[in-house]
Amino acid sequence: MKISLINHGCAKNLVDSELLLGILEKNGYSITLDEQDAEIVIINTCSFIHDAEKESVQSILEMVNEGKKVIVAGCLSQKHKEELKEAIPEISGMIGTSNLYDIVKVIKNINSKKEYTSIIDETPKYTYPEDIKRQQITMGASSYLKIGEGCNYQCGYCIIPKLRGKYVSRPIENIVKEAEELVNKGVTEIILIAQDTSSYGIDLYGKQALPKLLEELNKIENLSWIRIMYAYPTQMTDELIEAIARLDKVVKYIDIPLQHSHPRVLESMRRPVMDYRKLVEKIREKIPGVSIRTSLIVGYPGETEEEFEHLYQFVKDVKFDRMGAFEYSREKNTYSYALKGQVPAKIKKQRRKRLMELQQKISLENNEKYINKTIKCIVEGYTDDGVIILRSEHDAPEIDGVVYAHSDQNVVPGDIETVKITKVDEYDLFGEIIN
Repeated sequence: MKISLINHGCAKNLVDSELLLGILEKNGYSITLDEQDAEIVIINTCSFIHDAEKESVQSILEMVNEGKKVIVAGCLSQKHKEELKEAIPEISGMIGTSNLYDIVKVIKNINSKKEYTSIIDETPKYTYPEDIKRQQITMGASSYLKIGEGCNYQCGYCIIPKLRGKYVSRPIENIVKEAEELVNKGVTEIILIAQDTSSYGIDLYGKQALPKLLEELNKIENLSWIRIMYAYPTQMTDELIEAIARLDKVVKYIDIPLQHSHPRVLESMRRPVMDYRKLVEKIREKIPGVSIRTSLIVGYPGETEEEFEHLYQFVKDVKFDRMGAFEYSREKNTYSYALKGQVPAKIKKQRRKRLMELQQKISLENNEKYINKTIKCIVEGYTDDGVIILRSEHDAPEIDGVVYAHSDQNVVPGDIETVKITKVDEYDLFGEIIN
């Protein structure tokens, strides 16, 4: 009996999907990447916002309609266990976010024609399956490495702590071992992920241990780059900033979702109310050449025109190197769901558009600074017409821009090359590889 898997959602979900495949392989199951060829399809779902849920549900319905036995995993099953089964009775099984190992039990029950099985912990507590080798769905120059799961914050718009439980860090030695295995497979960039990477280690070691982890990863031979995603503003400690500045393999790139700038909105969001301008200035001063990415939410309940203008001015002044803006999504079981002053969809759309148009101009100005300069880039692959696709250390895969370049010699994905930039647009750079 062949099993396939469809993954939805974030990079953290992708790692879980690869672990699920690893558990199946360890238990002798036959895996196929083509769902048409499979009898059982596992759908690892996302439930962060309404649109993500819709996409996951669509996948479930599609596979059910094709006569597949469908097992639903991930955030959607954790959030909507009963309702989901009621809405789609053909679902064959479900596992929660902290029940990865139970996939084997669910499959055994399907094989022995037992009725529907659902294994979902009421209060999830994630345990990383350290004995499992990830079966990578995507293999390239870069690989995600999950250093923790869950979240101890209670942001007003976010359902993740309810779906993923409290923050659980993995031991440093386990992370380093996995990083070494990835490098041995040819990975040259490791991207550290968790709901909040900067809180790594507090539960295990009694203090922030990300600087120590970076020190250890920096020693790995043949590893070129280490990238940190999803840092939390109050955890950008002097020690962490110093480690990023000092360690040569740690790219000078900080992803720090700030969500807003106005004190009242931040308070209502249950986010740190602090001077983010000062924080950004400090990071830029201590880490020369750093690139800062942030994410912002527009249209949070009660956000007035003045508060949005405060955010607009903040973006204008700070000039983030990379920025994403999102319309507030009203999610049940979050603090903000019941707040008064829900902003109309039309206004949310307009605000996001204004912010992104501003960022486009800032991004173009930032990129123009690269013209006639040389920068180190990692080779990703080729376009259909033979142009080389690379990425600078200031760009994370799939969310930031790329570098398109020509070369009179062959280059290998994963290699770090020097590129002279000759032309730019709002998001991408163009140039020649210098040998």
